[in-house]
Amino acid sequence: MSRENILFAIIGLLLGFIVGFMFASSMSQKAAMQPAAAGTQQLPADHPPVGAAQNDANSQGMFAQVQAALEKARSEPKNFDAQVQAADLYYQIQRYDKAIEYLLKANELKPTDYRTVVLLGLVNLDAGHYDTAEKWYRAAMKMKSDDVMVLAGLADTTLKKRDAKGAEDAIARLEKVDPNSVDLQQFRDRLASLKSNK
Repeated sequence: MSRENILFAIIGLLLGFIVGFMFASSMSQKAAMQPAAAGTQQLPADHPPVGAAQNDANSQGMFAQVQAALEKARSEPKNFDAQVQAADLYYQIQRYDKAIEYLLKANELKPTDYRTVVLLGLVNLDAGHYDTAEKWYRAAMKMKSDDVMVLAGLADTTLKKRDAKGAEDAIARLEKVDPNSVDLQQFRDRLASLKSNK
């Protein structure tokens, strides 16, 4: 086979793939649209929209609610619940620094609110602020010393800080409060690995 024949064969194959892909793509789009169209034809005239239109309406509604919650937190800096809700929304989208900002405002309003103190530990841990996370977890432990979630968070924080002594203490406390904790073995293994690498 000559070079020109090989070149024409390759071009022909590529053209065949492209045409086949375009045909398959257009057929699948038509097939996807037909059930939606068929379904709406059978609905009464006053039926709310279904499918993509309904999803768009839901998305826009949710976006409006989120915007309203964030605006409320900004415009009402003394509203504890609004600050916590804004922090939760930012935490869900992993904007940890903004979540921390609102949690700190909430903590200023209610310094003894246990849940806010715990959340400050959790969000700082997820943000990689291990020293700050440890500070908040220890503050939470002063309020309630037997919270398994706080003890596990403290153990995780000290292990990520590579603080073997702090981790050993946190793991021992967790074991005392909940000897059947599912996290214990993992924490012990991580602590052993930390100690062997020192």
